[in-house]
Amino acid sequence: MSRLFLLFAAMVLSSAAFAMHCPQDMARIDAILESNPPTDEAVLDRVVALRAQGEELHDAGQHEESVTVLGEALELLGEEPHSH
Repeated sequence: MSRLFLLFAAMVLSSAAFAMHCPQDMARIDAILESNPPTDEAVLDRVVALRAQGEELHDAGQHEESVTVLGEALELLGEEPHSH
């Protein structure tokens, strides 16, 4: 029974850790788009779309997926995403 509890606690804590990364990543993307947006219009459009998708996933509670999508946007901007 204690192993089951530990597994459940680990899952909850890992989900919370991903949830905290989402707003940080969105803020990083927003700051870059404001201060130094990509000059390539296609890249800019893709980053904006990924940023929006990441926020939607975050709001839906799908934090791992959100971190992945936001990480892709950060990579397009030449930034290192958070490691999972």
